[in-house]
Amino acid sequence: MSPDPLRTVLDVLDVQRLDEDTFTGASLPKPGGRVFGGQVLAQSLLAAARTVDGDRYPHSVHGYFLRAGEVDAPITFAVERMRDGRSFSARRTHALQHGVPILSMITSFQEDQPGVDHADTPPLDVPPPDQVTSALEVLAPVDHPVAAFWTQTSAFDLRHIEESLYLAPAAGRTDRQMVWMRARGPVPSDDQALHRALLAYACDQVMLEPVLRRHGQGWASPGLSVASLDHAMWWHRPVRVDQWLLYVQAAPSAHGGRGLGTAAVYTQDGTLVASIAQEGMVRVPS
Repeated sequence: MSPDPLRTVLDVLDVQRLDEDTFTGASLPKPGGRVFGGQVLAQSLLAAARTVDGDRYPHSVHGYFLRAGEVDAPITFAVERMRDGRSFSARRTHALQHGVPILSMITSFQEDQPGVDHADTPPLDVPPPDQVTSALEVLAPVDHPVAAFWTQTSAFDLRHIEESLYLAPAAGRTDRQMVWMRARGPVPSDDQALHRALLAYACDQVMLEPVLRRHGQGWASPGLSVASLDHAMWWHRPVRVDQWLLYVQAAPSAHGGRGLGTAAVYTQDGTLVASIAQEGMVRVPS
């Protein structure tokens, strides 16, 4: 196992500045040699945050995955300063490899302000995380290089309240699932930009699972092909990813080889901290 998987992720997300609005970063190793989408999302967000006043934090992102990234090639992050208003700032980030974009994303930032306040509440009677089996326990005994990779390098502990989809499809079909998630160690910073970027990083692991669950598929299904197409995320309140978070997920639609996954993210005490939507290519063997 990596001596500190979370530290490894934090190091990769720490993009290096080339000039005022340009940054560069490396990638985590990954089976198949393709960049993990959550990684480039998080790096693009953090690059944009480095160009914004420190009292403004990201409250939303809207991004498109344009090409598969290569883990062995550096990524350049070019930030465009679109607007700096009295309360909000907007940045467009292009993540580039070989001179072409692999991700294009707009991030909006806001300073902390008072205002109207309400929020949905999580479902009742959800088992606490210490009563739910960890994906690390599910995958640890599996003799497969992909299972070994995720158990050894995953920076997050995922705990599916319903049965996980790693090894086989679920017994029943539903477009709903709930997952507890927490970083595998303390994050050595209170910086909200970092915690929100780590939430973006982590959620990409599960966003399309309700689509698979609805159609009787698992990650090991022969012939399955899945890829993220676009991603939207809203942070409603401060969040810490080194505390347990509950993802309440759904799949409202699948059509034309595309599926939509949504999630509401709650703290363990029931506070809604984020909402997420992601559409992906989901192709199953006929």
